[in-house]
Amino acid sequence: MHAINKHDTLDQTPTLFALTWPIFIELALNLLMGIVDTFMLGRYDDKAVAAVGVVNQLNNTMILLFAVVATGTTILIARKIGAGNRDEVPQFAASALTMNFAFGLIISALLLAEGESILRLMGLQEELMPYAMQYSHITGGFIFVQALLLTASAGLKSHGLTRQVMFVSIAMNVIHIGGNYVALNGFVDIPSFGVPGVAVSTVSSRALGFTLMLVLLLRVLDRKPGLFDFIRLRIRHVKELLGIGVPAAGEQISYNVSQLVITSFIAMLGVTAMITRIYTFQIIYLITLFSLAIAQGTQILVARRVGARDPEGAYRIGFRSLAYGVGISLVIAGFYNLIGGFLLNLLTDNEEVVTMGRKLLLLAFLLEPGRAFNLILISALRAAGDVRYPVYVGIVFMWGLAVPSAYLFGIHLGLGLFGILMAFVMDEWIRGLMMAYRWKSMRWAETHEIIKLSDAK
Repeated sequence: MHAINKHDTLDQTPTLFALTWPIFIELALNLLMGIVDTFMLGRYDDKAVAAVGVVNQLNNTMILLFAVVATGTTILIARKIGAGNRDEVPQFAASALTMNFAFGLIISALLLAEGESILRLMGLQEELMPYAMQYSHITGGFIFVQALLLTASAGLKSHGLTRQVMFVSIAMNVIHIGGNYVALNGFVDIPSFGVPGVAVSTVSSRALGFTLMLVLLLRVLDRKPGLFDFIRLRIRHVKELLGIGVPAAGEQISYNVSQLVITSFIAMLGVTAMITRIYTFQIIYLITLFSLAIAQGTQILVARRVGARDPEGAYRIGFRSLAYGVGISLVIAGFYNLIGGFLLNLLTDNEEVVTMGRKLLLLAFLLEPGRAFNLILISALRAAGDVRYPVYVGIVFMWGLAVPSAYLFGIHLGLGLFGILMAFVMDEWIRGLMMAYRWKSMRWAETHEIIKLSDAK
């Protein structure tokens, strides 16, 4: 793993490319963990694939609560570095880790106590429930590990250490793949543990990842936080983190909860539709990864420009990143349409799933450029302090357009998964164009957060 030069890291502003390519690989490796589960479980039992897919959607929704602190950590530390205010960073990082650990314990307890009831509300079929509960009890019960992992990762990224986060992700994947193989196939005298073994493999790899990231984070800070820094939560830190994180996470929480509702619509279409959704959406997400990586890099750079009181520089970064994101998403959508049939055949032998999935992939040409608008410009607006506007727009259109349209097209008009994905296209484009208008207006440059930074510098 590359050595960390503290002074170079803090004094130099990295380029978008330098930040983005390791973030992309990290995101791809994180996705690979899900694909590995899907591929290996697909050879074990298709029903296990569908069950684990729904549980992961629930887990991912809960993980968004940890984004309240993690998003605030990335933005606020990057702003402090941009403003040259480094003395407070160690205490701030300690407060963030403590807050997310507490959140994680609460969510773990909730999933252990109410996981089965929530999965039933999501419309999970009874025949899938045994596999789902085996996986949920372990991954849900230890979801606090993911909270700590996200926070440590956010601290490293805000310092520009995206390559180090990428290397940790590689180590996590090696552990995860090896653990899955042993869990599903056994090894020497170790028997096969099936779905519970896959869950243990997932949690173990996350625990390793957090340990490595925490060590790296402590090395890059000007001083190591003491035990008292972790125990004592400073009210000012909490307010700053929640002031950025709560509205920022609100948009994502609204999106994921709306997706849970739409998943219940897909469940009405039957087990085959659920399996198709798992496989096809994973391939489409491979396209989204490029926009996500650019969005995260943009967020760090815009936050640093805001900290340095340079809104014009932040403005240019936002639209330049958007141009890259839209162009790349179109190119990658074309590539995955060419190889989509091959990928689907790798994942499943069900011809009905493959045929339906190839039709859905065609909509990626419309869906992904719109999603790039949202991911990149919402990240830029958050970093600039304009965190409420994306939430308001998101709530109105996700619930006023996406959810009703998904039911209308997919269920009422009988268009199935194709109709539901068309609803996604409409929602992404309308919201994305509204984000572009907001960024162009530069209303975000007038927010109280920038004024506070200007006064403080």
